[in-house]
This record gives sequence, structure tokens and C-alpha cells, in this order.
Amino acid sequence: MQPANVNTILRGGSMGGKPVDERLFHVKDPAEDVLKIFLGNRYEHYYPTVDVEELDGRPLHVFDWSHNTYVAE
Repeated sequence: MQPANVNTILRGGSMGGKPVDERLFHVKDPAEDVLKIFLGNRYEHYYPTVDVEELDGRPLHVFDWSHNTYVAE
């Protein structure tokens, strides 16, 4: 069961191999926003697509992995 405000699923990057419940997020504006997910020493960038996946009867906007940026030490 996902929280009521979940509206986005991530595809690709290192998140692509994670269980579905770890790839679900809420994005304020799924058509415009870019997600930056902090993972260890880097950020993974995900961009919105026009794709929609259905999960438990709920449509989820799909965000695709684009690239990493690394945190300066």
C-alpha cells in the first residue's frame, strides 16, 4: 500500500533495480519538476516523461534517469 500522495515512479539509474516501493515519490508538478535523489556521494537526476504506469489502480507519472552529478569533497 502506497501513501495517498504518491504520484511518480522512477525508471532507470541505480533506482531501477530497487523494489517498486523505493521508487515511488510525490512530485509537486510531475510535468515540470526534475528530481534529484541523493545516493551516497552523488545525485541521480530524473526527468519527467509522457509515460504513465498503473500500480494498484493508480496512475503514476514516469521519470527517467538522466545522469549523475557528484558531491565535491
